Amino acid sequence: MQRVVLASGNAGKLKEMGEILAPYGFDVVPQSAFFTEEADETGLSFIENAILKARFAAAKSGLPAIADDSGIEVTALQGKPGIYSARFSAGEVTQVTDESNLQKLLREMDSVPEGERQASYYCAMAYVAHAQDPTPIIGLGRWYGEILRTKRGDGGFGYDPIFWLDEFAKSAAELSKAEKNQVSHRAQALNALLMQLHRGA
Repeated sequence: MQRVVLASGNAGKLKEMGEILAPYGFDVVPQSAFFTEEADETGLSFIENAILKARFAAAKSGLPAIADDSGIEVTALQGKPGIYSARFSAGEVTQVTDESNLQKLLREMDSVPEGERQASYYCAMAYVAHAQDPTPIIGLGRWYGEILRTKRGDGGFGYDPIFWLDEFAKSAAELSKAEKNQVSHRAQALNALLMQLHRGA
């Protein structure tokens, strides 16, 4: 098993990524085992932020690191919340939560009619062998859906309860873990990353 630090403090993300990576021989260790600080996400794209987070985790832990930067992009909102998905409601609430972010998105989408509520989850996944790795490996994934007007389901996390998937006739929060781990943006990005890692092994 190859030990790798996962640069995330999000419990849902840690569990989901750990389940996907385990069959490939990765012993995933959360960053909390080594440090509590967060990387400065100063990039202007998902890819830049994923690399920043991976380098930070590798420097702090001394291990290879995997980091992702992901979020939801809504067509009617010119791609918002995008890279700010995890802190979309900052400045409006005393403590940002998945629920406060979700409710803000619902408010901003209130006047958007059916047929114009397209959205996609996007994920950039970065692997670095060490903090100064000059050739980070990048995997990308995009998952298409629509924004519901009310929440459905109690699984998943983030915006999953309002992310509708026509092919399943369910929200992302109504999918089983197995279903989500096969088709999600994060699963797509991880699979793209793993293909490249095995190619270089």
